[in-house]
Amino acid sequence: MMMTGQTHGFVLWFTGLSGSGKSTLTNALAPLLRERGLRVEVLDGDEVRTHLSKGLGFSREDRDTNILRIAYVAKLLARNGVAVITAAISPYRATRERAREQITAEGVPFLEVHLAASLETCEARDVKGLYAEARAGRRPGFTGIDDPYEPPEAPELRLDTGVQSVEESLAALIRLLEGRGLLPAASEVGA
Repeated sequence: MMMTGQTHGFVLWFTGLSGSGKSTLTNALAPLLRERGLRVEVLDGDEVRTHLSKGLGFSREDRDTNILRIAYVAKLLARNGVAVITAAISPYRATRERAREQITAEGVPFLEVHLAASLETCEARDVKGLYAEARAGRRPGFTGIDDPYEPPEAPELRLDTGVQSVEESLAALIRLLEGRGLLPAASEVGA
């Protein structure tokens, strides 16, 4: 089942509010891409904060630094043939554009995917109680409550994960990647 000769990687950049489905879709998509023969790495925002960005807070400057670190690692992996999925809120449009520029300057395809679930949907999904803490003033600077989330103006794909099922979202992602020539059709794998 392994595709041989994957020569180029890409960056699939998931952005959206906490609870919009970034990790859920990442965890569902990564194994599908591996089944199609791609080498895949995931850069999850929470894990990056724990391992690469420990010590950073949630000021705008610290958030920008965190996102640009993710972009740097994604670029290194992708230019070495890895399909990279990033799952980070990345709330600021200008910083996402800087990430795009940093990655595409190396000739690496960058596909921004906006997970556009409403704030109400994200709050309803919040099993950790983060939104409730933010509304109670115990989590200052929380994106979507007292810090802005700037949605992308022209993402390669917008998924309304409050309405679309995981399966529907995955199908749209697969179509996007196949349409860009970044993923072999299922019929080509192992041929």
